[in-house]
Amino acid sequence: MKRLCVLACLLVFGNAFVAHAQQVGQPLPVWQEGNLDIHQINTGRGNSAFLILPDGTTVLIDAGELDPTDPRTMSPRNTPAKPNGDRHAGEWIARYARKALSFRTDPAIDYAIMTHFHDDHMGAPSKTSKKAPAGDYVLTGVTEVAEHIPVRKIIDRAWPDYNYPISGDPFPLVTNYRQFINWQIQNKGLKVERLQAGRNDQIQLLKQPAKYKDKFEIRNLAVNGEIWTGVGSVTRQHFPELKSLPQNQYPSENMCSMALRLSYGKFDYFSGGDIPGVLQFGQPTWHDVETPVAQVVGPVEVQLLDHHGNRDSQNGFLLGSLRPRVLVIPVWSSDHPGHDVLARIYSQQVYPGDRDVFATNMLEANKLVIGELLNRLKSDSGHVLVRVDPGGDSYRVIILDDNDESFRVKAVHGPYQAR
Repeated sequence: MKRLCVLACLLVFGNAFVAHAQQVGQPLPVWQEGNLDIHQINTGRGNSAFLILPDGTTVLIDAGELDPTDPRTMSPRNTPAKPNGDRHAGEWIARYARKALSFRTDPAIDYAIMTHFHDDHMGAPSKTSKKAPAGDYVLTGVTEVAEHIPVRKIIDRAWPDYNYPISGDPFPLVTNYRQFINWQIQNKGLKVERLQAGRNDQIQLLKQPAKYKDKFEIRNLAVNGEIWTGVGSVTRQHFPELKSLPQNQYPSENMCSMALRLSYGKFDYFSGGDIPGVLQFGQPTWHDVETPVAQVVGPVEVQLLDHHGNRDSQNGFLLGSLRPRVLVIPVWSSDHPGHDVLARIYSQQVYPGDRDVFATNMLEANKLVIGELLNRLKSDSGHVLVRVDPGGDSYRVIILDDNDESFRVKAVHGPYQAR
């Protein structure tokens, strides 16, 4: 009986310690082994998520940086730079990652994953981009991140030939990116791979994999229209053969985005890049990538909205299949999210039950136009951290101040129980 009482006390005080550890108004406690941290970083210039996996392996998913000289970037239609415009987004992301890794003497990004080749996900050269100290490329997005914190491996959708759906570099940002990776391979030992759909061993724990065997995996769900079937590592091609299409009807860059599912114990997280799922008038059915991906994902605890919640995303089948308890909107434009997208997210007809929605930086224009649905947001500004407890049975959503680099906790939501 005495032993049971001691155990009960430990559980009570242990839970109290976890709740006390993340206090509003105080700096975020550093990651501890066994936790899974998923930081959705708000730079105001595009998408970026930084993950610390349970054994300390680190993953960067995207490093967006819009052109600050583009009139739209500086207009009321887009979000302001965060914490400010004194540095470019790539440097802010690297500084954020270093601070999150303050417990480590040798901070580094083990995997940098580029979901697709758009400026708000990987960076675009501009008139203000600095030239790299060495190498024939400029610093923007991921190329600038690597200047400030070591990147050991990059996984993208097209290495090494970059010939799908067309050969050559369709955008200047891809040319700059390829010059960057070629120099990094030759001079810094960078490893580069193409994501292979269906695999669950391409992105894996590097520090203590045996400790979390059968408890943790990242499954590559889709890339370039090749989608996992849910059986072994078998995939199928969702897009028609290119030879059957005129070039102006080839799959778009967004359609070619990577989609990933991260699983830790009972906890599941879905990230689908910019895959679309809502067909515009006259489009063929294969333009809907969300539906076939959703068929193999299963229910998740947390979903990062596809395409920032743009109007062509979050179809009813995807939401009804994933049934996320928590949804995160990475906002940088007044297009994020679409009014009809929010209506589907909150609809009890699409799927029943509670759901909490968090946005990184909701614009006043959206609030004026959309109104009541945006009033339901649990948070409309700040970095959004999902911190999963050891083992994956429960998690919290922690909002961090994005006006400086203090990592000050603005709010704590949860704990939520994983299903």
